Amino acid sequence: MGHLVEENLESVRQLMELACQASGRKKEDVKLLLATKTVPLEKLKIAIQAGETLFGENKAQELLGKFPLMQQYNQVEWHFIGHLQTNKVKDVVKYVKLIHSVDRLRLGQALHHQLLKENKTMDILVQINTSYEESKFGAPPEAALELVEQLSQFETLNIKGLMTIGKLNASNDETRHCFRLLKQIQAQIMVEKFPSVEMDTLSMGMSGDFKVAIEEGATIIRVGTSVFGQRYLPDRYYWNENARQND
Repeated sequence: MGHLVEENLESVRQLMELACQASGRKKEDVKLLLATKTVPLEKLKIAIQAGETLFGENKAQELLGKFPLMQQYNQVEWHFIGHLQTNKVKDVVKYVKLIHSVDRLRLGQALHHQLLKENKTMDILVQINTSYEESKFGAPPEAALELVEQLSQFETLNIKGLMTIGKLNASNDETRHCFRLLKQIQAQIMVEKFPSVEMDTLSMGMSGDFKVAIEEGATIIRVGTSVFGQRYLPDRYYWNENARQND
């Protein structure tokens, strides 16, 4: 198991470097975030020993289960990359450095109120549904500017950029369009110069499309199965329609 994870990591790193070279970018400009959903601790420890320090979890309950067991690895930085329900905010803000999936004003309000209680701030990304797929969360592109402006009024939230998920089971051209659209939205927001908005981070690209994402300007790619192997739960486990009724 150890050799396989290490070999997969090396392969992903090489592909990242090639994509950076092809697009005239420095490899240091793109961070590899390892998506840890359903991944056992043994594999995470192998990745850490291989030099990886950036991890992202999709579900609050999995984060709560893993974090206490990983505390001895103080070099590890945790991000939250899945849909965040408002009733899970209190749990998540304790453990993560960056939330990638802020996609609605109500979630921003819940984060702000919890952060005020804890006297802390939180770095966030605003999630945009650039593919317009109903199975995905994220604000529609045409609502992005207004949502960022609304969220920028909360002094506890530091908006660092945007996140999106490329179109599933799509051609490279269709996926590229999603990533290019996010880059365009980033440029539009930067012109507005909203307070507490930096827009220097684009979280986009997963195992099947991270090379295209890098070519289109990704600064964080979220890779899981290409390193850890296939997971055994369907996508609906992560994009649960019932969650829409509870947040």
